[in-house]
Amino acid sequence: MTLTIIVFLLVYVAMGFGKLPGFKVDRTGAAIIGALAMMAADSITPPHAWNAIDYRTIGMLFGLMVVSASFVVSGFYSWTANRVAMLKVSPPALLAVLIGVGGILSALLTNDVVVVAMTPLLVSISLSRGLNPIPFLLGFCFAANNGAAGSLIGSPQNMIAAQGLDISFVGLLEASAIPALLSLPITWFVLVWLYRKRWYIAKDETQTTVSTMQENLNVWETTKAGVITLAVIIAFIVSDIPRELIALTAAGFLLLNRSIASSDMLKLVDGNLLLLIMGLFVVNAAFASTGIPQQLLDDLRTHGVDLNNPFALFLVTGVLSTIVGNNPSVMLLVPFLTPDGNADALGAALVLGSGFSSNLLVFGSLAGIIVVEQAAAYGVKISFSEFAKSGGVVAALCMILAAIWIVLVL
Repeated sequence: MTLTIIVFLLVYVAMGFGKLPGFKVDRTGAAIIGALAMMAADSITPPHAWNAIDYRTIGMLFGLMVVSASFVVSGFYSWTANRVAMLKVSPPALLAVLIGVGGILSALLTNDVVVVAMTPLLVSISLSRGLNPIPFLLGFCFAANNGAAGSLIGSPQNMIAAQGLDISFVGLLEASAIPALLSLPITWFVLVWLYRKRWYIAKDETQTTVSTMQENLNVWETTKAGVITLAVIIAFIVSDIPRELIALTAAGFLLLNRSIASSDMLKLVDGNLLLLIMGLFVVNAAFASTGIPQQLLDDLRTHGVDLNNPFALFLVTGVLSTIVGNNPSVMLLVPFLTPDGNADALGAALVLGSGFSSNLLVFGSLAGIIVVEQAAAYGVKISFSEFAKSGGVVAALCMILAAIWIVLVL
């Protein structure tokens, strides 16, 4: 049991720091090594480890990643960015547009894919106007995390929560969409206030040039992707077909293509994230077999903290997401929840707590890591402190908003 606990703690230390201290092992590597170590230590048998991996969650994630990727290869994101770039508006108004676009796209598509596709384009838009890219990158990132909390398909942790608690698309939409929508103007207000005197960059300030955006919108492929996405959402709402089969069927239709190579779409699928989640399924199952998590939950109940209470779950999720990240925290909590007629409220607590709190620190979400790393590749440095200063205020205000919503409405 001792070795199981040590491996579990090391894996989640890596989740928090982004890597295993002293080693060149990132989050995905730590999850995979942890899963292998659990099997080698006989903390879990290989058959049990295989069964611990929720194929439904992995299948739905993979399918929806392919759906999101189809909008990238069709040129939809570049076309959208070009439309935004040509707007004759002030910096605050441009920020409002980008926050709206980021929030809406992330609610309809997987937020991580949206951020991957749009970050280089946002750098181009801002630098071409002589604007400081940082508030626009941060605004888009925060909006992506917040907007994604509004729907089942917005982020991986939403899908994990929905599968684990058997929440419907409409159920989660009704429970979390309104606070997700209200969080967008909060994000705009905070960034406009903090960057009110820092909208522009000095003309002599050197920046790495980003290649000019080219508008190569494939209307047919974009239309096809849009129709299939709409069909997926409708099927989620009205059909009893398992969600993973709906997502995988949609992915199959999109991959069967005569003009776009399937490899171009598949390379946009976040395989690292899928492997991380698979590894964590095994690590968490091995740790659960020790009985320690259940004992901790019993102790929490003794001290008045019941995770099956939506407000308590919301607070615990927010704290845990800040420490280890949103996906790992939701995966850690879901198996120990026993909804009794309040599955939608618990789902909202999970997605709002993990989504809103993830803006506090860079490593709180994959979207934050993507924005910071990709921006650095184009010569735009977003420091840990600058991210936290803006994200901290946004996260705090949005968490307060969500707390009020959970207490008064759900």
